[in-house]
Amino acid sequence: MPEIDNEILLRTYPINRIHPKPKGKKVPVLPILKAAVEKSAVMLFILSAWEALPRLGLVDPFLLPPFSDAVVSLLRLFQSGEMFRHIAKSLERSGLGFLAAVAFSIPVGTFMGWNKRIDRIADPLLQVCRNTSTLALYPVFILFFGLGETSKIAIILWGTVWPILLNTISGVREADPLLIKSARSMGISRIGLFTKVVWPMAMPSILTGLRLSASTAILMLVAAEMLGADRGLGFMIFYYQERYAIPEMFGGIIFIAVLGVLINFLLVRLERRMTRWKERIVKG
Repeated sequence: MPEIDNEILLRTYPINRIHPKPKGKKVPVLPILKAAVEKSAVMLFILSAWEALPRLGLVDPFLLPPFSDAVVSLLRLFQSGEMFRHIAKSLERSGLGFLAAVAFSIPVGTFMGWNKRIDRIADPLLQVCRNTSTLALYPVFILFFGLGETSKIAIILWGTVWPILLNTISGVREADPLLIKSARSMGISRIGLFTKVVWPMAMPSILTGLRLSASTAILMLVAAEMLGADRGLGFMIFYYQERYAIPEMFGGIIFIAVLGVLINFLLVRLERRMTRWKERIVKG
């Protein structure tokens, strides 16, 4: 029987027959659609009721204009360019307060979580401070810093510092001691111990604190801008409320709600991206 040349066989027999390409997993469309409908059902019901009640005369449309009117007013504010000025100023204030909170809370939280004795001594004071209403302290900040930018950034800093600080303390405290001992036995430096062992293990808790603080920054921002400001989303809402431009007022409220949801979504995505190793460990 004549021998078969393997090279000729490979040229005549399709390579995908020899090594078939793995078929990609089918995306389960129906479960995704079902989950999307379940998540949006309540919101759609509320927005539909908001639209219908004023138009049916069940609610005074002057006090609660239809949802579509508020959206149209919001679009007009964007079209005129006024909205962009308020957004820029609000993001500047909230960003400065939030970044200051991050710069303070993560190093201090790491120090307190690592030194259990200091944590025990300072914990009662931390609990009192974090449970004190931030808005109740706003007059104190105005008394010390005036009605300028400093008091607004300071109140945002005060409101956002506690979730990051406490979550950093908790994350560092719960770091696996066996991994820390193993790293030390391998001669790792103190800086390397924190950057390569402690902080990665504490990262899920720290990111949760960042997400909570970002939401708090938006809340504090709106309240702070309603007094002694000439620009900003909070100022804009208060300005239109005083002039009974109710659709514009609700348009600003809608935008702040959307902004908060967007920031939370981005931080959740960041959290998942930076903690993929944790999911792989859980899956085994």
